[in-house]
Amino acid sequence: MTLAWLSGYGLQLLYGAGVTLSVAAMALLFGTAFGLSLGALKTYGSKPFRYVAEAYTAIVRGVPDLIVIYLIYFGGTVALTRLTGHYVDINGFAAGVAALAFIFAAYASDIFRSAIRQVPRGQSEAAHALGLPRSVAFFRVVLPQAWRIALPGFGNLSIILIKQTSLISVIGLEELLRASAVVSGATREPFFVYAVAALLYLAITSTASWGLHRARLRSNRGFA
Repeated sequence: MTLAWLSGYGLQLLYGAGVTLSVAAMALLFGTAFGLSLGALKTYGSKPFRYVAEAYTAIVRGVPDLIVIYLIYFGGTVALTRLTGHYVDINGFAAGVAALAFIFAAYASDIFRSAIRQVPRGQSEAAHALGLPRSVAFFRVVLPQAWRIALPGFGNLSIILIKQTSLISVIGLEELLRASAVVSGATREPFFVYAVAALLYLAITSTASWGLHRARLRSNRGFA
C-alpha cells in the first residue's frame, strides 16, 4: 500500500489498537482486584457474603456480554443523570472498562477460589501460629502460592479479555474493531483492512501470551 495510506488510515488503526490495549489493561487491573475479592469471599466469607458473590457470578455468567455492556453504559447515564439532576453522558472508555472488568471478575473469582482452596491448610495455620493477622497471612502466605496455581487459568482468561474489547465498539468507543470498520468504509477494502486488524490483534495476544508464559516460568521456579 502507499505511504499515504499507511500514514493516514494505518495510524488510525494503530490508534485503535492503542485504545484496545488501554481498555484491556485497565479492565484487567480492576477485574483482577474485584475477582480476587470475590474469590476470597467465596472461600472465607460468611454465608450471606458467599451467597451474594455466587449470585453475582451466576448473573454475569448467565447474561450475554453485550447486554452487560449496554446495561452499564446506558444504566450509568441514567444513574448519573438522576444523581446530578441534569443529563450526563457517561464516558465510553469508562463504561467499557467497567463492563469488561465486571465480566472478567465473575470468571476470575472461580479461578482464584479454586487456587486458594488448593493451598494446604497447614500454610495458613502455621502463619496464624506465628501470630500473623488473618489478612497478613492471606497476602503474604496464601496468595503467593494461590497465584502460582491460578496463573494458567488466569492467563487464558486474560487473552479472552483482550479479544472481548472488540465488543465495546457498540458503545461508540473507537477501539481497533471500530477503527477497522471506519477505515474499511472509507477505503472500500474491507478484506485488507480487517486482515490488518487481525494481525494487530494477533500481535497483541501473542505478546501477552509470551509475557504470561514468562510469568508462569518465574512463578514455578523451585517447583518440580
